[in-house]
Amino acid sequence: MVSVLRIWADEEGESHLEDVDLEFAEQDFVPPAPPVLITSPEAASGYVLARVAPGWHGDWHTAPSRELNVYISGEGVIEASDGESRPLGPGTILLAEDTTGKGHVSKVTGTNEVFVVVVTLPD
Repeated sequence: MVSVLRIWADEEGESHLEDVDLEFAEQDFVPPAPPVLITSPEAASGYVLARVAPGWHGDWHTAPSRELNVYISGEGVIEASDGESRPLGPGTILLAEDTTGKGHVSKVTGTNEVFVVVVTLPD
């Protein structure tokens, strides 16, 4: 099973982290190649590629919009306002939905920059 790490805010503005399993179904995605396992399509409005320097620290902030962040290289950590923290590294997929509330802290923990693909999602 493949999952994404989701950060979200509850009604009181407290942010939380959770793992969300993705559902895949076999589909003829690129015929005549054999079928592949694929998720349902989701809308996106744009993307950016970000390079975040070693030592970068983003104090308490909310996500600027709903985002899907795909970590390509480097190491970091994210901390929710409820105190839970999780590592961020190559292969991590983060669904950032804490656009309101107390937000989260994120920082680069390794000695290399973090390279991340940030996909903006509709509200």
